[in-house]
Amino acid sequence: MTKILDQPRYVCALGAMRTVQSIPGAIPILHSGPGCAEKLNNNAEGSSGHFSPNIFPCTSISEKEVIFGGNDKLKATIENALKVINADLFVVLTGCTSEIVGDRVEEISREFQRQGKPVVYVNTPGFKGNNILGHDWVLSGIFDQLLSKEKVVTQKGCVNLFAGPPLYDPYWLGNLRTLEHLLTRLGLKPNTIFGHDRGIGNIKKIPAAELNILVSPWAGIQSVVFLHDQYATPYLHYPVLPIGAFETSKFLRAVAEAAGIPPEVVNSVIAESEAEYYYYIERYANTFLELRIMSKRFAVVSDAQYSLAVTKFLTNDLGMFPTKQFITDDTPKKYRSLIENEFKKLNYGIETEVEFSTNGYEIHEEIAKVDFAGIPLIFGSSYEKKLAARLEGLYINISYPMLEKLVMNSSIAGYSGGLKLLEDIYTVGMSRLVL
Repeated sequence: MTKILDQPRYVCALGAMRTVQSIPGAIPILHSGPGCAEKLNNNAEGSSGHFSPNIFPCTSISEKEVIFGGNDKLKATIENALKVINADLFVVLTGCTSEIVGDRVEEISREFQRQGKPVVYVNTPGFKGNNILGHDWVLSGIFDQLLSKEKVVTQKGCVNLFAGPPLYDPYWLGNLRTLEHLLTRLGLKPNTIFGHDRGIGNIKKIPAAELNILVSPWAGIQSVVFLHDQYATPYLHYPVLPIGAFETSKFLRAVAEAAGIPPEVVNSVIAESEAEYYYYIERYANTFLELRIMSKRFAVVSDAQYSLAVTKFLTNDLGMFPTKQFITDDTPKKYRSLIENEFKKLNYGIETEVEFSTNGYEIHEEIAKVDFAGIPLIFGSSYEKKLAARLEGLYINISYPMLEKLVMNSSIAGYSGGLKLLEDIYTVGMSRLVL
């Protein structure tokens, strides 16, 4: 039965244009209606820094193409884009209309490929899924059509690193760079494709990696499985974005085991990092224990990545108690049990219930009934701001949509990211104190 979707936390699969634009030198070509790109663009998320969504080539399908087909218009749009745009990769993305009409997108794109043009295609109609699924489809499509099918000689220590969907995750770039830094400290050579100074050259290095690492509850699994099937590259799926000392140290040990790094190396890195981390924690221990600033119960309303990561951080590192947690990204059912089990792996024998829901109204009404035993502490998107005000609680914006906060290169991953998140949380709490 069809349900009302109130306060959506994602967009349609065509929103995976953000994944394309986050690869330096890559630009999407949209085979869709004229308003799709504009509606999917969110200025608060920024852009790739190379191409603005306002210049994405688009076929701007009209009634004429619905009746007679849009094949000719798509071919002309690709031809003209190749002439006037200085890009390394053109990714044709389909909207709902072109998919329903049945245009020959694959055939036309393959024709350009045979001419040696850097054109790939990905089917991303909104009726097939959301932008998080689309992120995976885009990566798999690029890997399948751009990379050689033959296995190349592996590079010692090279690992491909994938994390949350770019731009959709407000902290995507900072988190990715933090994870890169952690892997480098272990003596590895992380290869990523998103953000400054990465791009097509790094994509072409992907088959040479000894290991693929995915840091995500479910987004990106299809891509690393594809690489495993194509190149027999083993992969580590680490379902929790590591925030703070406990989870970050656990992550480093998992990577070390998968990559064959000696225990003394990883133990040395962890010991040094934890010593600095807990130095800062100890300096402000009295602040963290002050109940006037912060109560001990919290709720998270976010995608699977941040609902899980923040819950583990606050419980395992700070000893807080989670109420029921909510995941709003329409997680595919086949991944839900894995995520639910992670919510049961908290320190001190603590477990928490998790609900997968896309209805913001119902979520807010349920949270309003919770006894927080003090000031409510609510993490989420801009939608949760009014809920926190209604409950006279504290509100921390950590996920999409993020409308009142600018994130440029900040990270909440790793040891330093945990300290950054604590600063954000306690700044909000201390702002309520009266002299």
